[in-house]
Amino acid sequence: MYAVIQTGGRQLKVEPGAVVSVDRLAVPAGDAVVFDQVLFVAAEGGQFTSGTPLVDGARVVGVVDGASQGPKIRVLRKKRRKAMRRTIGHRTEFTRVRITGIETG
Repeated sequence: MYAVIQTGGRQLKVEPGAVVSVDRLAVPAGDAVVFDQVLFVAAEGGQFTSGTPLVDGARVVGVVDGASQGPKIRVLRKKRRKAMRRTIGHRTEFTRVRITGIETG
């Protein structure tokens, strides 16, 4: 069984027991988190439910494992013949979520 959820403007394929990284959530480690925006649910035996746009009554439940950061992204801005160079960078913050179950209606 797996589901496709939408969180942080992205769509993720999740299944029970998987650990996924989503955009930073203001939830402390160890607390439960519920994703209500479920776009697609596939069950065993080839049965599936597609939402228009969301599946009614479906939700994905998980537990927050902790926070992490993505790779450092460096951006170099330069103007030729002007001696102007600027290096900036950032690391995106993620929240690791362990999926515990997929509930349908």
